[in-house]
Amino acid sequence: MNAHEFRRRGKEMVDYVADYLEGVEGRQVYPDVEPGYLRPLLPTAAPQEPETFEDIIKDVEKIIMPGAASPACTELETVMMDWLGKMLRLPAVFLAGEAGEGGGVIQGSASEATLVALLAARTKVTRCLQAASPGLTQATIMEKLVAYASDQAHSSVERAGLIGGVKLKAIPSDGKFAMRASALQEALERDKAEGLIPFFVVATLGTTSCCSFDNLLEVGPICREEDVWLHVDAAYAGSAFICPEFRHLLNGVEYADSFNFNPHKWLLVNFDCSAMWVKKRTDLTGAFKLDPVYLKHSHQDSGLITDYRHWQLPLGRRFRSLKMWFVFRMYGVKGLQAYIRKHVQLSHEFEALVHQDPRFEICAEVTLGLVCFRLKGSNKLNEALLERINSAKKIHLVPCHLRDQFVLRFAICSRTVESAHVQLAWEHIRGLATDLLGAQKEEKAGKPCWGGQISSTI
Repeated sequence: MNAHEFRRRGKEMVDYVADYLEGVEGRQVYPDVEPGYLRPLLPTAAPQEPETFEDIIKDVEKIIMPGAASPACTELETVMMDWLGKMLRLPAVFLAGEAGEGGGVIQGSASEATLVALLAARTKVTRCLQAASPGLTQATIMEKLVAYASDQAHSSVERAGLIGGVKLKAIPSDGKFAMRASALQEALERDKAEGLIPFFVVATLGTTSCCSFDNLLEVGPICREEDVWLHVDAAYAGSAFICPEFRHLLNGVEYADSFNFNPHKWLLVNFDCSAMWVKKRTDLTGAFKLDPVYLKHSHQDSGLITDYRHWQLPLGRRFRSLKMWFVFRMYGVKGLQAYIRKHVQLSHEFEALVHQDPRFEICAEVTLGLVCFRLKGSNKLNEALLERINSAKKIHLVPCHLRDQFVLRFAICSRTVESAHVQLAWEHIRGLATDLLGAQKEEKAGKPCWGGQISSTI
């Protein structure tokens, strides 16, 4: 959708909302539809090809509005999460389907998903231990619980441990910044010998720093053998798994108890939309279900509906699945795959440009849309280069530390990015690097460098 069409469609939507408000008194307060009405009206999978905006709007009035906001809000979310799960080729056990034990839920962020999974795992192991030893108090169990994640995991994992009140230990990653079985097994054995209780492991697919991938095919079997909850965090990288050529990066997800990624990061769905699946939804509802009388309803115990308030931290929720429905239909699976592939291609284009300049080096394998690079030299030199790049305000880079190296990160993330933008950005970076190295050379030679920071024109 270009800017012209966006303006036109935006005005149409304003008219649609205004017409609704003008006629709201003529609509029923309570819907006539019964729970389960929506799924038979929708295809079982996302369309491969794009559909028209007109067709989608017609379906809003015909399919969604009769059940707005409930049960349509809930049921569309269940169907959209099944659509997305099928796009990823998730194991069927994660899908709700007609009568599955698992299912998907839209959380606000990957941080929320990790915390929800940790709290569910904590409740599950606590109840299991207390059933086996009724004398155990929750406080006694809590002080022994241990969670694990790679030393490359996002800081939100550590935060989940803090909020959940459990110990979180970092597992040293290997030379490719991935968590491996041997390091995890060593930590588990050491902690069990000390009387601690391992209960939760977070494996990251596409780490924030350098987009590295923990080895699920190694870590997964250990978690299953040790009866430890495995949560897979693929916040950024997960979108790429809709492409067959990247699906192997998700191999081993069958060992997971929960899996999460953010369509709002790389799948063209506006924030907030974080997709989380569980193998057994009772693991979540068992941890969060509370039913005061003011939240009860006539279908409370029918088994016909999904109460997502028992799957998450807040009780209230927005109609977030509606925007997924629009995006999946407007682009089609093939359109979304093309979008991902274009970004990956552009990241490799940038990688090739870096390789052509002997002053620079690539610091981690380029798998998706992130390139980690730096000037050959000290951390101080690269910090100075980043300062010049961001101060010029033509592009913006966010750094990271890989082991003891200060590294610059070039992320392809704009919907409208083209090869020309990548070329322009690289010429800008090269120009600033030349200025910086020239200034340092003059300083070493004892010559004054006038004018302060030099900006390169591009």
